[in-house]
Amino acid sequence: YTLDVHKKYIQKGAGERQQVNIGRLAVFASMVLAVLFTWNDTLGIGGVGGFTYIQKYTGFISPGVFAMFFLGMFWKRTTGTAAIVGVLAGFLLSVLFNEYAPALFGNETFLYTAYPNGKGLYEIPFHICMGLSFMFTMLLMVGISFAGPKVNPKAFELDTEMFKVKPQTTVLIVITLLIIAALYVKFW
Repeated sequence: YTLDVHKKYIQKGAGERQQVNIGRLAVFASMVLAVLFTWNDTLGIGGVGGFTYIQKYTGFISPGVFAMFFLGMFWKRTTGTAAIVGVLAGFLLSVLFNEYAPALFGNETFLYTAYPNGKGLYEIPFHICMGLSFMFTMLLMVGISFAGPKVNPKAFELDTEMFKVKPQTTVLIVITLLIIAALYVKFW
């Protein structure tokens, strides 16, 4: 907060001592807010646990961000407009699939199966929600990028040499996959 917001926009001429004091104040305010939110379980973390809570709400942001980075790195036609739309659409699609899809489209569709969550509602497992959000975000970004130039002049230049794998590494990858497959066959 101190460097990115306060020094840039609020107090441009702040000295180091002032920045340290503002940083301390920001940390203290953050701690007070954290205590207030957790005092009466305002966010509802207590019922599901902190890890599940963090995973679910990270899943609202990560499909759009991953789609943006993936297409931005590996497809030169991706545009800035597609990236912005992708991040926003990824968030909105995550909200749709996490909160509203079973009520709108039903509990059993071609894309997902929703399960009762114990509160009288149905929900889609959050990994499936993230996957669906990612897939539809990618499709939307590809469609928007096709409307732009054939090659984005600001595209990231990727060196294909860094993806070449040595034969020894390929052998280790195959052995690892065979061991994992054997474990699945044995214990599934």
